[in-house]
Amino acid sequence: MSTDSFPAPPGGSLADDIDRSLDPRWLPLARIGSFISAGILTLITATVVTAIVFSKPEIWPVVLGAWAFLVLLLWARAWFWPALAYRHTSYRLSARGLVIRRGVLWRSIAHVPRSRVQHTDVSQGPLERYFELGTLTVHTAGTQFASVSLDGLAHVTAEQIRDILIEAGEGDGV
Repeated sequence: MSTDSFPAPPGGSLADDIDRSLDPRWLPLARIGSFISAGILTLITATVVTAIVFSKPEIWPVVLGAWAFLVLLLWARAWFWPALAYRHTSYRLSARGLVIRRGVLWRSIAHVPRSRVQHTDVSQGPLERYFELGTLTVHTAGTQFASVSLDGLAHVTAEQIRDILIEAGEGDGV
């Protein structure tokens, strides 16, 4: 089979060289993960702040004020950062391979040529399963950066991309 022709997944071809955004359901999922992390860090730092306040009670207003400000920033980040990350993440599947663009402050472009794909995985954690999302992991030949993951895909889309990448490798003697 030619590398230019792939069976069209239901609803059209994904290998059409068009930039696509993550699934919109990724945003609440990412926020939940950020809020869980923020909650854990808040509890850990509350323990440290309590120990400092009890050991040096004369500085409690400064310590509690600084801690409250940092916790506010942490929770604000948990709300706003996933939206920024969502806006700055895209992927494109073409006859040449998979391109993933991401990054808010530090931008990166990962290009996975089809000829380098060895195998792919689609996985789901419990929250991803609830939101019907999945993570596509593409394993390539090499040692450093030998796998590239893309989370925030509809589970069906991740499976379709996996199938397209697997089919591209058929006939290679693998």
